[in-house]
Amino acid sequence: MDKAVKKPSLFSDIQQRKRYLCALVMILLMIGVAELLHEKEIIFPEMAALTIGMWIVNKRVWRVKYWQMLLLMTLGACAGVLIVLYSPFPLVVDVAIAFSCAAVGLLFTRASLFPLISACVLPVLLKTESWVYPLSVFVMTLIIIAVQRWMEYFGLRKSIIYEPVERYWTADSFRWLSLMISVFAVACLAVYTSNFYFIIPPLIVMYVEFVNSKAGFRNRPVLTILLLVSGSLIGTIFQLIGYHYLGLPETVVALFIFIVLFTLFEWLGKFFAPVGAMALIPMLLPKEALSWLPFQVLIGATIFIAMGMVFYQQCYKWSRAQLVYCLIPHYLLSRLNRNRKE
Repeated sequence: MDKAVKKPSLFSDIQQRKRYLCALVMILLMIGVAELLHEKEIIFPEMAALTIGMWIVNKRVWRVKYWQMLLLMTLGACAGVLIVLYSPFPLVVDVAIAFSCAAVGLLFTRASLFPLISACVLPVLLKTESWVYPLSVFVMTLIIIAVQRWMEYFGLRKSIIYEPVERYWTADSFRWLSLMISVFAVACLAVYTSNFYFIIPPLIVMYVEFVNSKAGFRNRPVLTILLLVSGSLIGTIFQLIGYHYLGLPETVVALFIFIVLFTLFEWLGKFFAPVGAMALIPMLLPKEALSWLPFQVLIGATIFIAMGMVFYQQCYKWSRAQLVYCLIPHYLLSRLNRNRKE
């Protein structure tokens, strides 16, 4: 009888532990500086996603040159603030304009840095008028690039070879236009039903990645939704209990949030960058809004995933077996396969 293969314990990879630690320090530094200076605009949730994608995941997540990343993230943040300051249009139109700015930037640079969308849309949703926001995005993006180069130099992670995204102007322009229209439709639903968190930026980023990426999470829509809801739930619980009820500093709250989140990633053996951004969103919201956040994230994520599956993956053409595979969470499938082998 074959001996059972022992599953590696959590955080058993020493190099991975070091990358986790670097990401944790970066996130806590961002929250700590924001607390010290009393500037909420410094907290940019997508930085958590960038540290996960650029530092923790030991492979290429986004196709982008370093200088493009710095330029796009900074200009995207500036575009969002300019829209808030000078746009005469209602919120739903401003969201569509911010999304279009990110789409044009990605289209012309042949990059796939989808967190750029969050850099553009977040200030619009939060009505951010301070130039502290784009300055902090610039500084933190520069730090992320510098630390990734340092990690590659000392062998903490694999070196990334840049490969531009293949560009088909007609098809890609039409795809971005259709994405903008669908985001606008969900924005209308969110704003006119007062469920603003249907269009929270990590959900929009997830939607665009779901449609454009060839990563494996496209085949696990239920797991994707559960991870996003889990991220919002973890962030909400710690923010409510730790910050609002116990009066702990938000830096300490963020520490516990990401210890739990990184443990979840290790347990699943899967990383999904937008979940990191989702876990920080509660720090930007008023206390009275937090109790509804996970529920609205569930609805919003389901809407975006359903649109991606129906309109872009054409799931109505799939076989029953393929549908069942997609709708059962990956962890349950692994357990079922393991039980069959035993």
